This record gives sequence, structure tokens and C-alpha cells, in this order.
Amino acid sequence: MELVDRQIDGNGISEAQWQSCAWLQSLPEQTPQTLFAGIARVVVVSPHPDDEVLACGGVMACAHSAGLPVLVVSVTDGEACYPDHSLWLPQRLREERQRELDRALACLGLTHAQRHAWHIGDGTVTQHEAEVAARLLALLREDDLVLAPWMLDGHPDHEAVGRACARAASHRGCARREFPVWGWHWLDPQQAARAWSPAFRFRLSPQVQQRKRVAIGQFGTQTGTAPGLDCAPILPDAVLQRFQRDYEVLLG
Repeated sequence: MELVDRQIDGNGISEAQWQSCAWLQSLPEQTPQTLFAGIARVVVVSPHPDDEVLACGGVMACAHSAGLPVLVVSVTDGEACYPDHSLWLPQRLREERQRELDRALACLGLTHAQRHAWHIGDGTVTQHEAEVAARLLALLREDDLVLAPWMLDGHPDHEAVGRACARAASHRGCARREFPVWGWHWLDPQQAARAWSPAFRFRLSPQVQQRKRVAIGQFGTQTGTAPGLDCAPILPDAVLQRFQRDYEVLLG
């Protein structure tokens, strides 16, 4: 489908606007038993370290609790988020964002989760989309559940990763669900029923919700708590609110 005004700027759509959206409030719920039925492994493919925890950290924690192995793929290291910062240069960000992800996964109970970091340049995934699809195809199994970014999320890296996941999962014949990250920022809630159909809620227990909040807090380079950052963070409170709900939304 074609959507206009896919711009990631300003404060975006507020959480209050989303909470007043009748479509969001009426979404059907899916249980772990239903989501993971027939699944032997969950593969989460993230454009940048933090996207996976923001969008589906709760699902990942619940998969682990259900005894399923969770494989986390970081396509880029997210090193281009502060291009003009004198202290947080790309090489420092590459290293720190991977450490942040390690700490976040530990908060979710995923200390021993298998991880792949492909180190593709942040902001260049579109040029490497065929490579990402080929690497995913070699990695996937028929009984996997792939969690991938929405293919119209508004960020070129997210969209390229989403397309690559769709291609690889289709060839391998495994299940796939999409997660929006920046779509919450720019999508008019009145368009959600058309843009995100089918969709469902995955309810998080209070314990999982709290663990996810702590996990998100590990990404100090994104939330603004990293030492010496002294600039507007990528994830201010207005953005974080969308990922602090007691449920997560998956598409497909």
C-alpha cells in the first residue's frame, strides 16, 4: 500500500493519540501458546541494536520462558546516530551499542541467546539488501518464527531489512511477523486499520513489562543518559512511551 508523509521528525504522534485510537484498543490478543505453536526457534532481525528490544522485547522474553531458543540478528551497529558528535564517534558507538544490547538482553533473561552482528554500515542497508536476504536465507529454518521490521516503517534501513526478511522467510517457508518502530511516530492512527492489517496484541505480564523497561534503559546512547552525550537523544520520553505499554503489537 502507498502511504504518504512517512517522516521521522519532531515529537510525532503522541501516545495519548494512540491510546484514544479505537482500532488499537480493539485489537485481538494472541497468547504465547498460539504465537509459538509449531515454532522451534524465534529469530529476531533488527536494523539497529535497540529496535528489537523496543518493539518485541516482551515477545523475546516470553519465547525464552517458553523454552524456545531466541536468535538475535543485528544488521548494523547503529553507529551513524550522532554524525556530528565529537565524543561519540562511529567506532565508539559501534562498540557501545553492541554492549548496550548485551546488557538489555540480559535484563530480558536472554544472557545466552545466540547473536549475530553483521556490521553493515548504518544507513546503507538498502545497498546491501540482497546480501542481507541471502544471509538470512542461509540462517533460517522451516520451523522458525521470524520477527522483522515493518516494510513501510519510514526508516530506509528498517524497510530494507523488512523486505529482506520477507524474501528470505518466503523462500524458506517459515512464519514471519512484522513489528513497527517508527511507524508509531508518523502513522495517522486513523490509517492504522488499513496500514496494519492483520495485527494483534501480545500481552505482557507486569514482570515482563518491568524487565523490558529496564532493558530499554540500557540503551543510554539512545535515551540520552550516556556520559558526555549532551544533545537531544534519539529516544526521548515521547518516543519511549510507545514501547512502555503492557502489550506489544505484531503485524501479519
